[in-house]
Amino acid sequence: MNKLVNGGNLLGDERIEEAKRMLQLFPIWATCLAYAITFSQNSTLFVKQGDTMDRRIGQSFQIPSAALQSIISITIVIFIPIYDRVLVPIARNLSGISSGITQLKRIGIGLFFSVISMVVAALVEKKRIETARKHGLIDQPNAIVPMSVLWLLTQYILFGIMAAFGMVGMQEFFYDQVPDALRSLGLALYLSILGTGNFISGLLVSVIDEITKREGKSWFSDNLNQAHLDYFYWLLAGFGAIALVLFVCFAQSYVYKNEYRSV
Repeated sequence: MNKLVNGGNLLGDERIEEAKRMLQLFPIWATCLAYAITFSQNSTLFVKQGDTMDRRIGQSFQIPSAALQSIISITIVIFIPIYDRVLVPIARNLSGISSGITQLKRIGIGLFFSVISMVVAALVEKKRIETARKHGLIDQPNAIVPMSVLWLLTQYILFGIMAAFGMVGMQEFFYDQVPDALRSLGLALYLSILGTGNFISGLLVSVIDEITKREGKSWFSDNLNQAHLDYFYWLLAGFGAIALVLFVCFAQSYVYKNEYRSV
């Protein structure tokens, strides 16, 4: 009987520890949502921007604006070997950590680049609107603004770098840090960040669109030359900056699973 009681107590203690580990992951999960909200823009608003710009490459070829999303994948393919072969050895020598930097630092760098990418996107969009105004295209929703779509390359490249740090970091972190018995939940937590981020992004657009319509000029007008996507990008940059500060605070107090076991 005593063995059964002791076994039951041990099992109960394990369940309590697993619950504590999951609760400790929640602040990291929540702050990563800002990253996912930002990343969702590459397949939505970035494409709408590109549709209004000069997409000609050379004399006859016209690149589809959605095709620029491939720049993200290309950047990841190019950057990850550079990260593994160049940056990790340097970081390893400086930090003494075999992986170069911790998983949380990798996610933090991804969050930092998400803020920078939104700042760049806002500046490019402001330039696009100014170009449309300069050429008298503000009231012409179907007009092509004489500004090359290649202006969008920088923000797509930044998205590739933020994915190489942030997405890879989140996958590694959540898979590694969930309790061993719940290891399959790690990938689910990572995917839930992306899914929830997409949902919040859509909700934000709907709410802001409704509010700004009442003031007479929607940020998301069908005529992008009269819209203000740049304001939305600045807003996301602000959200990202706040999330980054909170993330750093949570990361500093976070105890990794192996360290937690040894305490």
